[in-house]
Amino acid sequence: MQPTPTETWSRVSWQDKEALQQPEYPDADALAAALKTLSMQPPLVTSWEIESLKEKLAEATYGKRFLLQGGDCAERFDECTARIITSRLKILLQMSLVLNYGLRMPVVRVGRFAGQYAKPRSSPMETLDGKTLPSYRGDIINGIGFTEEERTPDPRRLLEAYSTSALTLNFVRSLVSGGFADLHHPEYWNQGFVHEADLAAEYQHMLDTIRAALMFAESVADGPISGLREASFYTSHEALHLHYEQAFTRTVPRRTGTYNLSTHFPWVGLRTAHLNGAHVEYARGIRNPIGIKVGGSLSPSELQSLIRHLNPEQEPGRLTLITRFGVANIENQLPPLIDAVRATGSPVLWCADPMHGNTETTDNGFKTRHFDNILGELEHAMDIHRAMGTYFGGVHFELTGEDVTECIGGARGLSAEDLDQAYHSLVDPRLNAEQALEMVLLIVHKKQRMPD
Repeated sequence: MQPTPTETWSRVSWQDKEALQQPEYPDADALAAALKTLSMQPPLVTSWEIESLKEKLAEATYGKRFLLQGGDCAERFDECTARIITSRLKILLQMSLVLNYGLRMPVVRVGRFAGQYAKPRSSPMETLDGKTLPSYRGDIINGIGFTEEERTPDPRRLLEAYSTSALTLNFVRSLVSGGFADLHHPEYWNQGFVHEADLAAEYQHMLDTIRAALMFAESVADGPISGLREASFYTSHEALHLHYEQAFTRTVPRRTGTYNLSTHFPWVGLRTAHLNGAHVEYARGIRNPIGIKVGGSLSPSELQSLIRHLNPEQEPGRLTLITRFGVANIENQLPPLIDAVRATGSPVLWCADPMHGNTETTDNGFKTRHFDNILGELEHAMDIHRAMGTYFGGVHFELTGEDVTECIGGARGLSAEDLDQAYHSLVDPRLNAEQALEMVLLIVHKKQRMPD
């Protein structure tokens, strides 16, 4: 059981700690009014959904499930459309089907959407043509336009983030419960731009095999098999904007403890995962499962302290460690952290984020990631965990269902010269749907080659 937070914790106790990556609002009264309005709105998720996810993550911790977490680097308010939401859901369902089929185990589907509107930045200010303004921190805080009006943090955006999250989550729930995720019709999820013939053929073979298996099973059962028309689906975002998270931090009837009801699965980013910082203080008191981004800047002793602080009762499913090193660093940096975690005795779910450590900038100024480096970090993670006797239990991708050209490589062979064809991200480069599908197929190939 998750321990009841000590008396020193409250939904506002984070305000007594150093809070990094927070916007500075010029109008404190407007911020207070927006937060008061938010605190009275219905929650976006429920406590029983959160507890259900925690149970599944606990099973993943012990090798009985696999976590697939993916979505946009930063959502945009103007992308809350049926087409874009459907395409995001399509690619995650496709990827989960490949993993489910290839790994022969249930997949926990978690989308980085319906709340991923804030982004940490390396610098609070940005200079362009001699003019310096606050950096763009995500639509929940300010606008992308390089004007003083756009870049000034605006509390009204907090209310728009809530409304947009609610619309997104409502549509996703309608799709996954209304037949869109029906395993009898996985062709509903097909993307129209899987150009690489071998990739398309392998995916189609999986669909045909699944259809044949379902037809056989239902002929033996003399009727439809229940539970195949719907899919469980959860949301996640970085718990970065602490005033927003505080507004949805609530108690619920007939349950002990406090929940963040803005998302099922908040995570603490690498820039804010400091033991004495506000984000860790906030996270330690909520009953949600928590993700922690873990990189080479975090020492083994610091990671041990975080684990003991955030999960003192060693509750399975409570902590997911999302590692991000870069293909050149993972072999040196991951093993000492595995040893350190093992020494705590705490159960954790190991998940790899192979995106953030492999970011580079091309000669023509595009921020990108190379498919081979992303895959390389994943393969190293799988090998290291197997060699050290720990379970590699999940992947975390920045991706989109759109046919963008933001990451180099993949079966289509995108080059640096191709990036300007359809580069739409305002923050970080994402895998397009074809690259994402190819990535999970290669994960399955790798896993199937590994000895038991």
